[in-house]
Amino acid sequence: MGDPALSRRGFLAASVAAGLGATALSGCGGDSDGGSSSGATTIEWWNISTTEPTKTVWAGLAKKFEADTGIKVKIVQMENDAYKSKMTALIASGKLPDIFHTWGGGVLKQQVDAGLVEDLTDITKPWADDLLPVAKEPYLMDGKAYGIPFDIGMIGFWYNKALFRKAGISTPPTTWSGFLDAVRKLKSAGVTPLALAGKEKWPGMYYWAYLAMRTAGVEALRKASESKDFTGAGFVEAGRHLKELVDLQPFQKGFLGAAYSTPTGQAATVGNGKAAMELMGQWAPVVEADSGKGLGADLGFFPFPEVEGGNGKITEVFGGGGGHALRRGAPKAAVDFLKFFASQTTDQELVKKTGVLPVVPAAESALSDPNLKAVQAQLKDATGFQLYLDQAYAPAVGQEINDSVAALIAGSKSSEQVAQSISRAAKEAQ
Repeated sequence: MGDPALSRRGFLAASVAAGLGATALSGCGGDSDGGSSSGATTIEWWNISTTEPTKTVWAGLAKKFEADTGIKVKIVQMENDAYKSKMTALIASGKLPDIFHTWGGGVLKQQVDAGLVEDLTDITKPWADDLLPVAKEPYLMDGKAYGIPFDIGMIGFWYNKALFRKAGISTPPTTWSGFLDAVRKLKSAGVTPLALAGKEKWPGMYYWAYLAMRTAGVEALRKASESKDFTGAGFVEAGRHLKELVDLQPFQKGFLGAAYSTPTGQAATVGNGKAAMELMGQWAPVVEADSGKGLGADLGFFPFPEVEGGNGKITEVFGGGGGHALRRGAPKAAVDFLKFFASQTTDQELVKKTGVLPVVPAAESALSDPNLKAVQAQLKDATGFQLYLDQAYAPAVGQEINDSVAALIAGSKSSEQVAQSISRAAKEAQ
């Protein structure tokens, strides 16, 4: 992801929090006392929860933990892409924060391989065993746990029911040809079909990733990652299908310069009723309401359509979740915080107030939103799961997928060139 997503993946971004830079970097792990849980301990927690209500809810949870334990929590928050850039620099320096956001997959593996991440298997086992198994998957490496989830979800289409009705679309499409027809109908009705944050490349990647899953298949994505070869027919076809969509000019005016969660960005465009759909994760309703007005009862969800003749099924989902990892040698207080954050009480609060899906099965009763229930139902019935490509693969490969797909959407790369560029990056990342 990954640029996924939590993004994607967790709650993304309004703007980079002020005052990060050198001060925050130099403070990483700096004020921890190495293991005591005494009042003198300060733990540093880096996350990407910059949008409301999540930002405030998480700050409140940190305060509660401080009051309960006497341990001080220093919060550093930044927007998704800025966070990734900072973390890349920190990996190179060999110094990570005590507690930090992770999407798991190849990025976490790189940090683990560099000896920078704490093995949580034994120290969290007494309580982590109770967490939803699928939510823990992205953080397992060779049977060992290096992260604890706080969120799980998938990417799908969030749509405006009123705009669909205006265009005469009675039910969401289940096939790619049906989806393209819906786009045409929306355009004919004077409705902008899709909102896209073209400035931030990861939202566009979702289209190519899903189309690759639907044409080549989930297994082909795994094999391509191992063989470092993404030039197979299914991958080229995925790009061609995306080009079919792009040729319909479905996106909002100025989409190539649009961000995700700014007042004029992708989420706000949908949340304010100015576009009919966006392809985004389970956090979409919260960010739409934070960046724009939100759609309320007019908001609906449907899975990415099946491609006729392809190897993938509509029940195979693309997504991931958000988790927390610890730097190697983090104090015991950091483990205590993970346990607190993964408790039923905390998870119920997260589900009720921030719209995440529960990772503690006992917290499922707190789920009331019908759209989130629909996402959860898709996840429970999933016959296959693919982690965000910019998280599943090595960072350089994920970045190339984002860059190449963005170039295809902008009209400067062909489907074949996208497949070749990704393969080249995969071989160079070995």
